[in-house]
Amino acid sequence: MPLSVEVLLKNEELRRHEFPVAASKVFLAHAAVSPLPRRVAEAMVRAAQAGMEDDQEAVVGYEIIQQTRHRVAELLGASSEEIALVGPTSLALSYVAGGLPFKRGENIVIYFDDYPANVYPWMALTEKGVQVRLLNTRSLGRIRPMDVMGQVDESTRLVALASCHFVAGWRLEVEALGRQLRERGIWFCVDAIQTLGAFPLSVAGCVDFLAADAHKWLLGPSGAGLLYVRRELQGLMRPIVFGWHNLRCPDFVAQERLEFRPDARRYEVGTVNLSGVVGLNAALELLLEVGVENIAAEILRKRAWLLPELARCGWEVLHADAPAANASGILSLWRPDCNLAELHARLARDGFVTSLRTDRSRRQYLRLSPHFYNTEAELHRLLEILRGQK
Repeated sequence: MPLSVEVLLKNEELRRHEFPVAASKVFLAHAAVSPLPRRVAEAMVRAAQAGMEDDQEAVVGYEIIQQTRHRVAELLGASSEEIALVGPTSLALSYVAGGLPFKRGENIVIYFDDYPANVYPWMALTEKGVQVRLLNTRSLGRIRPMDVMGQVDESTRLVALASCHFVAGWRLEVEALGRQLRERGIWFCVDAIQTLGAFPLSVAGCVDFLAADAHKWLLGPSGAGLLYVRRELQGLMRPIVFGWHNLRCPDFVAQERLEFRPDARRYEVGTVNLSGVVGLNAALELLLEVGVENIAAEILRKRAWLLPELARCGWEVLHADAPAANASGILSLWRPDCNLAELHARLARDGFVTSLRTDRSRRQYLRLSPHFYNTEAELHRLLEILRGQK
């Protein structure tokens, strides 16, 4: 039978089999770097062991690479010809920033308090005469479509935002905003690492470029990320790297003309991260089997009952009042009478993996990011500790 949220949470033996970390830790840091599910780790081990005795690329097989591409496309509501397997989010976003033909005097809109991977590649465009506009918001990470549309103009070429703020936990209304930008002829680039695998997202009709690594909510290995480029824009977004894989070279013989592949593989310069792709493929299989819509419902259910419990303990949670469309799996807590660094260390000693994050004002937050496989019993144990903090 297919794995389901309900079955997994009712069967502790099955949960620990699929997620071995659950036997020794309460892992609540999926917005950072997730542990590998068993099937992901075992798929990577099998590939590595086979690679001890043969051509590494041959034992993985092109079919696995293509299957991974198809599964990513299924997750995004895209075509596999629009998916490149390029690695880290930072690299993918740099490909977009460096490959598009911006003109001097055009502007792009970004959020300066996004994760730096989605800030620095765009800031670098000022060297080309592109104006980088910083989005104004009422509070950290709280970005609404009306906020963005009120700050673009006829010279805005692109808006680059994260699908969810990594500290605030405010989830962007990607599809609604993307449709409005499309109507204005403005490109939309999304850093989706904080929602992909946790919440459904369809890029059709709303997103032009999207990047995400696998090591957070996707439950995959680090450095095994993806890049989506809308088919109609692939001729416009020129690759900024050149190699044997993304250019035509029959029988590995260099040609006189540079001819890129006719699809998103034009952004894959050389051999893909084989071990990473194998792991990503297994992680995608797991998530698609459970169903991302089911995962999202469970994450939001946990959030809904955690929020009042945390409030009763005296904790303030960033954007606790977020509407369902903007709620995420990230809960960033703070309290003025608590040393969060000490609490974070104590939780680690007690087997709870959380994150410690800091905003621009240097305020610290204890960030919780449970996934669908975390149980209420685990979260109740966490609350017992948080209640006792002074």
